[in-house]
Amino acid sequence: MNLDGHESPYGIDRDKLKSILQQSLDQETELLRTYTITSERIHDNEELKTRLQNFAEGNAKRTRQLMDEIGRL
Repeated sequence: MNLDGHESPYGIDRDKLKSILQQSLDQETELLRTYTITSERIHDNEELKTRLQNFAEGNAKRTRQLMDEIGRL
């Protein structure tokens, strides 16, 4: 299998795969912002605030993973 061109070992065009991963990265980043901002605005429900912060941490981890995958392409 020749990977010098646009072929990918995943059976999908490398540029298309990169585009899909970039779109996912953009979505995860937006969710991270939304969860973080929302949790900062909550003052009367610590349990909800904590859950939103945990969601944001999960998005941060996925964001890093997606960035790593995009960097490998």
